[in-house]
Order: sequence, then C-alpha cells, then structure tokens
Amino acid sequence: MADLHDFTQKNTGSIDDYIAKMTKNPEFREAMAAEYGKLASAAALIEAREEAGLSQEGLAVKANVPQSTIARIESGQNTSIATLTKIGAALGKHMIIKYA
Repeated sequence: MADLHDFTQKNTGSIDDYIAKMTKNPEFREAMAAEYGKLASAAALIEAREEAGLSQEGLAVKANVPQSTIARIESGQNTSIATLTKIGAALGKHMIIKYA
C-alpha cells in the first residue's frame, strides 16, 4: 500500500493545488459555485433539523412534504424556494437568501 501512496504523491498534486488550477477555468468556477450553494443549503437543513431533534420523517410530517423531499434536499439536490420556506416554517425558522 505504501508503494501506491508514494506513486500517487509523486504523480499528483494536492487537492488544493488541483482546485486552484481548475478555478482559473470560468466554467469550472461556475459549476463549483452552483454545487457549493446546494451543499450549503443541505448542510443548513441538516443542522436545523438535528437541532430540532427531528428525523427526516418527523420533519416531513411537520412540513407536510414527502420524506423523500427532505432526503433529496439534504443530499444537495435542488428544490424550490417555496418548499424550503415551508420546511423552514415547520422548523420555526425563516429563510434568508443572500449573495456573498
């Protein structure tokens, strides 16, 4: 296994170097920004749901949405602002959208 690790280290750079190189490409930057936004939304929902002590199913019942909707959002898939607002209300939270 050490041989594979050594080979990999000698023949590839760090992930930070790779990302730095790739972010020079405008298309990559755009795709990365889009994915980052979805993952940030997913992380925020997971955190709020866990703080409320709810399972995905429990939140789905409170928000009157299918459990699969909660699972999809938490895995970084797109959803509507209306659905996010509905889920936020079920958590006793309000949604803030900002560009930073």
